[in-house]
Amino acid sequence: MARYRLTADAQNDLDAIADFIILHNPERAATFIDELVDRFRIIAERPRSFPGRDGLSPGLRSAVHGKYLILFRIERGFVKILRVVHGARDLPRLVQDKA
Repeated sequence: MARYRLTADAQNDLDAIADFIILHNPERAATFIDELVDRFRIIAERPRSFPGRDGLSPGLRSAVHGKYLILFRIERGFVKILRVVHGARDLPRLVQDKA
């Protein structure tokens, strides 16, 4: 598989994460976003190795990076990165709002 695509929500999440980190540590903002992108590549290479979150939404999977969750689905030929959110977020509500 080894391909991924970001939704507009996921791109907005990355921008918000970077903006937040920049306030406290500008150098770390860039490296953290690079780490997330590397994680996207790993997810795309072996998406089925990450846990399913069918209780939240059928076909949903997640990967952890630090305090963040990467929510994604396996599509035909690629992985769709849906959101990148802090693990303390209300996931059922977040997913329900997008259903």
